[in-house]
Amino acid sequence: MKVVVAIDSFKGSMTSMEAGHAAEEGILRVHPDAEVLVKPLADGGEGTVDALVEGLGGDYVTARVKGPMGPFVTARYGIMEDETTAIMEMAQAGGIILVDRHDLDPWRANTEGVGEMIRNAIDRGCRNFIIGIGGSATTEGGIGMLTALGYEFYDKKDRLLAPIFENLGKIARISADNVLPELKECHFQIACDVTNPLCGENGAVYVYGPQKGVRLDERVFMDSQMRQYAAKTAECFGVDHSEDPGAGAAGGLGFAFLSYFPNVELRPGIQIVLDAVKFEEALEGADYVITGEGRMDSQTANGKVPVGVARIAKQHGVKKVFGFAGGVTDDAGACNAAGIDAFFPIVRGVCTLDEAMDNFAAKKNMTLSVEQVFRLL
Repeated sequence: MKVVVAIDSFKGSMTSMEAGHAAEEGILRVHPDAEVLVKPLADGGEGTVDALVEGLGGDYVTARVKGPMGPFVTARYGIMEDETTAIMEMAQAGGIILVDRHDLDPWRANTEGVGEMIRNAIDRGCRNFIIGIGGSATTEGGIGMLTALGYEFYDKKDRLLAPIFENLGKIARISADNVLPELKECHFQIACDVTNPLCGENGAVYVYGPQKGVRLDERVFMDSQMRQYAAKTAECFGVDHSEDPGAGAAGGLGFAFLSYFPNVELRPGIQIVLDAVKFEEALEGADYVITGEGRMDSQTANGKVPVGVARIAKQHGVKKVFGFAGGVTDDAGACNAAGIDAFFPIVRGVCTLDEAMDNFAAKKNMTLSVEQVFRLL
């Protein structure tokens, strides 16, 4: 019997690998000779660095970089065992979680710290990057990141502009003379699960701006400034990426990667992670797949991580896919139609939420629940 285990983290309770190894223990209690492969799982957002560093082996490093509103923050990212691959979450340097909601200012928040984090990894020898760009506090088209990597933006009087949103419409000239030369050697996989263009009613300002402090009466003008930035960028590089799917992600950071970086792919986060952990290779000859997340509901069926796992597993002829969760809702039956053959809550009795989320208890509950399913099999 061969079983592949790929479970998303139970946030605040178990990491992806902790949940996976707890499930593995349950299987081996029933089938000691089973081949069980545990793979880390994440969607490219929060928890991706932890999942891949823990699951694939690597080290955490930290860099002191500028936060989205100026004060320095300590950003953490991972470097894999090959010492050339960095795993990052832009939210570590430009995330909305770093700013008190009363201090949100889309006119001044910037991504300079993201560029500094990338530069730090390049200085350490990294040339391959996996970067999740969800959860940003910024709406400045990524010019902060670009400035940190050596791009320079000038106004019509040839004055160097600060990399903030209020200067987007003032850009008259873009210089790449001082760009970090190693950038040409780097390949970037950007975990991006939105398809919004840069501008317009489905763009960065209109859709995501309000949660970052953009007022409704500011949207028309701010969007016009974003269009000017896109036009000037297209004029400089000879190609316009403003309508590309994902260009509007993270306040236009997706656009900056597409337009200014030589070797970039914007892809769904789950696909990047599954490729990184060689999930499809692991499925060769597998009989069963175990997946799951902290809570399974109808939203799980709408493209979340466990359903992505189930879809690929079925494509490879896996007999059954089982889901395990801390809790399930009445509408979770939608997961069955989405490829998860059966799902199970692991909580075994009446308890408080804190008791259910206790790390030791959660791992024990996972092991015991998986054990019973495999006894039935």
